[in-house]
Amino acid sequence: MTSLPDGLRLRRAHPQDLDDVMWLEHASFPTDAWSAAQMSAELWSPHGHYVVVETTEGGAPTIVGYAGLSSLAGNPVADVQTIAVAAEHRGYGIGRVLFTELLDEARRRGVHEVFLEVRADNPVAQAMYTGFGFEHIATRPRYYQPDGVDAWVMRAELAAAPTAPRTGPGPIGQETRDD
Repeated sequence: MTSLPDGLRLRRAHPQDLDDVMWLEHASFPTDAWSAAQMSAELWSPHGHYVVVETTEGGAPTIVGYAGLSSLAGNPVADVQTIAVAAEHRGYGIGRVLFTELLDEARRRGVHEVFLEVRADNPVAQAMYTGFGFEHIATRPRYYQPDGVDAWVMRAELAAAPTAPRTGPGPIGQETRDD
């Protein structure tokens, strides 16, 4: 796994991060940014898992990346909702760390299949997703508005999360008898 550069940390996003996330959302997606209401709903959603990367040095922490996953409880399918890294922090593996955390969370939730959309004119992101085993399965014409850019729909199957061997008795009521 790629680790974060010194001075950065990954943590779960909180609804209080909305202003910082929205600043980065508008900087990253100037023509098709989500609204604050949409992002707030995502940060509050019990079905979502949002994480941020923030600075840990030089005063108040600054969010330099964020990503989100959505999956209903018990559903074997999840969707990557968004991922963004501040322009001046790109190329240091932050996107890979964020994306790895989303996929790890999907595995923890028992998800077997993950979908995402990516702009057809973003070969850097497409290459990263392909490196994680995603494949281009469809194209949504003019999906990103107002630019009219197509979206690639990408999909990957996830292997089950490794389970730790049980070292004690199972849950009550699951005992076994020696006959």
